[in-house]
Amino acid sequence: MKRTLLSFLMSFAFISAFAQIPTGYYDGTAGLTGAALKTQLKQIITNGHVDHGYNGLWTGYQTTDRDNIAGIPGYENDGTILDMYSENPSGTDTYTFNYGTTQCGSSGYTNEGDCYNREHVVPQSLFSENFPMKSDINFIRPTDGKVNGMRSNYPYGKVGTTTYISENGSKLGTSVSPGYSGTVFEPIDAFKGDIARMIFYFVTRYETQLSGFSSGNMLGNSAFPGLQIWELNQLLAWNTLDPVSAAEIARNNASYVYQGNRNPYIDHPEYVNQIWGTPIIDTEVPTTPTNLAANSPTSNSISLSWTASTDNIGVTGYSIYVNGVLYSTVSGTTATVSGLNPSTSYTFYVIANDASGNISAQSNVATETTLAGQPGGGSCGTENFSNIPAAATSYATQTWANNGITWTATDARTDQTINGKAITIRNGNLTSTSISGGIQSLTLTALLKFTGSDSALNVEINGTQVGTIPYNGATPTTTTINNINVSGNFIIKIINPVTGNRVVIDDLSWTCFSTLGTVETTKDKSGFTIYPNPVKNNELFVKGENLNRISKAQIYDFSGKLIETIENPFKNSNKINLKGFVKGNYILKTDSFSTKFIVD
Repeated sequence: MKRTLLSFLMSFAFISAFAQIPTGYYDGTAGLTGAALKTQLKQIITNGHVDHGYNGLWTGYQTTDRDNIAGIPGYENDGTILDMYSENPSGTDTYTFNYGTTQCGSSGYTNEGDCYNREHVVPQSLFSENFPMKSDINFIRPTDGKVNGMRSNYPYGKVGTTTYISENGSKLGTSVSPGYSGTVFEPIDAFKGDIARMIFYFVTRYETQLSGFSSGNMLGNSAFPGLQIWELNQLLAWNTLDPVSAAEIARNNASYVYQGNRNPYIDHPEYVNQIWGTPIIDTEVPTTPTNLAANSPTSNSISLSWTASTDNIGVTGYSIYVNGVLYSTVSGTTATVSGLNPSTSYTFYVIANDASGNISAQSNVATETTLAGQPGGGSCGTENFSNIPAAATSYATQTWANNGITWTATDARTDQTINGKAITIRNGNLTSTSISGGIQSLTLTALLKFTGSDSALNVEINGTQVGTIPYNGATPTTTTINNINVSGNFIIKIINPVTGNRVVIDDLSWTCFSTLGTVETTKDKSGFTIYPNPVKNNELFVKGENLNRISKAQIYDFSGKLIETIENPFKNSNKINLKGFVKGNYILKTDSFSTKFIVD
């Protein structure tokens, strides 16, 4: 945690007298470096560790996380909770928390400043909420409940495109940390070193258990180095950027009194570089993938295979390009590109990526043509309302059939027109029966009739709102909702949410689902099922044989962007935590199966 020079000088003499490391605590570390030093520290900080339980953290925070700990100058020096996600080091905090009275749990939270929570700097979902990790105060800090929730279980990194900013400037967004392009959380500069040293503590204290933890795109699966290379490099940089502060030392001492063990990287900052060195600068690109072949075409898919690349650090994935456009990245050397148009020629090449963001030259180009069949992405269905019941001025439930689809309009009349016959909805909706073939986009013309105010219709597909259709009383408005991207059977529902507005709709049409999805070839022929689908409570369950043998799961959105990678996803349970995922369609890919699912 950074401090002003004045406050640091004011507290330096006090720190020297008070913050003494227990005599002999680090015996046995002299002359050690690298993995040997890390293992020796693991033994030291495991001895004496007393687990006071999850609720015990609230008591611990009374002495470990107060602004002005043990008389050492803080920021406001008012005894409030010192929160990394709300503290404003250079000015007045927009809100503060009082110990014991604004804990989350006893009070709910919707906005910043409602209450403070227990933030696991290493998410507890990665170690299945097991003890003593779940209650280890050396890496669990009191933070604002809202910001804690926004951080979710994302790794820490440098944010480029921002999707959320807290009131003190902590950010959530797309990573620009070299070697990782997923979603990350970035604290303000004053706490980046604190975060780094807490994570270094975690991968040291629990180094022998890392192989059984999920990675969360941050942890390694071996004792050394204990972190993914991209995250290690980012944390090493933050450790240098934000040196150990007076308040951090005071917290370490208070945590030792409470829990019986210490963070060695606060006591001895030099241990960080003695173990992990300085940030690794990897400029070596992977070798070029070779022998790319395209084969086994169907009317909407083509299979690909290639020879693996090599790299000095390690290849992390292969980006697949279709007709020169990136569609997805996979971890293996086989893939099936689906959602293609029939009787169409496609060209493919792949590029290898490593953990530092280096990319290889492109592979050879492979060309293949899909077989004839029903086109994907074309116009799949229309409804022009020509079969609606005879013109009627009264509002009632109207039902008709057209092109094998039965439509029901509630609180509707049939006498108004736009381009010929049309249906008018008052306080009701228009709903189809189940339609096959998937849906990619939907187009509709709408017009406000009689009196009322300009507004919009809501469009739902399979019960999930995918967009709106605006309307006004002057001229008919035609609107297309793109990127719906729902495969399989679907139901269209168009709702008028404004009581009293009478809206005429006409010329409804939709296109087939054809978003290019890339699915790695299934290696295990055993059946796997997922449930529930759609997911409504942030938990996706998987059922099938030999789940615990699956080494990696990756989740992509339908644009092909990798959202999350989970190492050994089913080692301890059959569920995947989707906390923080926005509503939409996703692909779950593992080394044994691949499937699509919806987050509602």
